[in-house]
Amino acid sequence: MGKYALITGSSSGIGFEIAKILADKGFNIVLTARRKERLLENSKYIISNYNVNCDYISCDLSDKSSPNKIFDFCKKNNYDVEILVNNAGYAIPSSFIKTSMEDEEKFLRVLGISVIALSKLFLPSMVKNKKGKIMIISSVAAFAPPTSFLSLYGPVKMFMNRFSDSINSNYNRKGITSTAVCPGFTYTEFHSTNGVQKQMDSMPGFMKKSATRVAKEAISDTFKGKSVSIPTKTYKLFVLLLKVTPKFLFPLVFKMLSKTSNSNKRG
Repeated sequence: MGKYALITGSSSGIGFEIAKILADKGFNIVLTARRKERLLENSKYIISNYNVNCDYISCDLSDKSSPNKIFDFCKKNNYDVEILVNNAGYAIPSSFIKTSMEDEEKFLRVLGISVIALSKLFLPSMVKNKKGKIMIISSVAAFAPPTSFLSLYGPVKMFMNRFSDSINSNYNRKGITSTAVCPGFTYTEFHSTNGVQKQMDSMPGFMKKSATRVAKEAISDTFKGKSVSIPTKTYKLFVLLLKVTPKFLFPLVFKMLSKTSNSNKRG
């Protein structure tokens, strides 16, 4: 049946760009996301433009049964997943005390628990085959201080980075590598659909990157076996500055970036 790559959150944005690049490299593709109509369109696109098989399964990863449904779907169809891309994610644009516990649990399930579950389900076959790659789409927010909004987003991404490290510590010697991909602001539907477009708009143009560019660098670093991928030189420098800048100066830095953006708009 050939080698397969499974990509969650692949109805648009970084996930779909990753799917196209992997298809171009000869991987058969399994797409999964909530929007069935978009998955069908994307599947047809990949089949039409690349010499590979492409299938899909519509699932909501906030449902705890979804990881098993995805795994069973692949097992039933003999899709031997060599690359697992954990890309699904969203944001809750409310302050911590205004968000219901139910919403927080769904959020943690999509961005955290489902990643662990899918990795746990697909790792055994990778270990058996002595090869496999896991890509976890994290964020530069993992390196940044918490904000007044998206209060769990950064902490969960930090946890995902550490989870990726744990996979490497335990399974590198068995031929498995895990890469935590940490993009910055990227042109996708993420901001408009999650109520954080204002934050995207406040950033200067040089800090907004295309999903295609992010996907290309993420895949390159994953195939090189890097433990962390920070796409683009802009964000490599940004993360370095985050690591060396005293925390009390962060508000000033972000305020300056916002002023730069507003100045560019007026110009």
